[in-house]
Amino acid sequence: MGRVTARRPILHIQDGRYTRRPDTLAAEEPLEIRVGGRPLTVTMRTPGHDFDLAAGFLVSEGVVWAADQVTRIWYCAGATADGGNTYNVVDVALAPGVAAPDTSLQRNFYTTSSCGLCGKASLEAVRTAAKWSVADDPLSIAPFVLTSLPGRLRAAQRVFDSTGGLHAAGLFTADGELLGLREDVGRHNAVDKVVGHALRSGLLPLRQTILMVSGRASFELVQKALMAGIPMLAAVSAPSSLAVDLAVENGLTLVGFLRGSSMNVYTGSRRLQPQPVG
Repeated sequence: MGRVTARRPILHIQDGRYTRRPDTLAAEEPLEIRVGGRPLTVTMRTPGHDFDLAAGFLVSEGVVWAADQVTRIWYCAGATADGGNTYNVVDVALAPGVAAPDTSLQRNFYTTSSCGLCGKASLEAVRTAAKWSVADDPLSIAPFVLTSLPGRLRAAQRVFDSTGGLHAAGLFTADGELLGLREDVGRHNAVDKVVGHALRSGLLPLRQTILMVSGRASFELVQKALMAGIPMLAAVSAPSSLAVDLAVENGLTLVGFLRGSSMNVYTGSRRLQPQPVG
């Protein structure tokens, strides 16, 4: 799978037996995102779908919200001292009239694969004004469809099978149809890749869709869903208190601990269809 995975030698111990063998790992490399030639951020990610990642990041930051606002994304040649291309630097050209992102000192533009918000200077800096409201989104989904989504997400993960070390984000319809899936070592990167793909396909806002993630539901993931116009976020693990607060404020349905036939609906339960009687 190219640069998506890497092989490393390990010592495997099981039942007292020692075996040396190679192991397949999820790759992790830095990606620098530039806008108009100016460095914007560096994030640790799994290589692959980097243009989607860059586009989705700009949606999350409120810079763009339509496909025609991005004219080109490309890998930067000359990224190394000898003029080579590392495929770890991308540049985004915005359409005329689209304001470039603010690169003031309010942000520390380095994010890790585990915490995309660690560089934010304050809580208010991440309460980005969304282009669309999800409060009146008419999404309605049957609980049995919702409980099927983790299995459908897992079945579509290609790289996880070989590494066991990647998060996934999937976009689904109310009927459980998978619209798009991306994997990454970082939850927030996986979501940005899904949203970026949707942006580049001209699909925003993502009304009447469900964003399913393989880990926990953080404040940042709720924010990313809101910025893309997604009315429901479902996670196999727990949400944070701040994620619930942000979902309540904006009318987003937030579901956690979606496992087997059970779930916790923290906000927006009106979008869950009632169980039939009898």
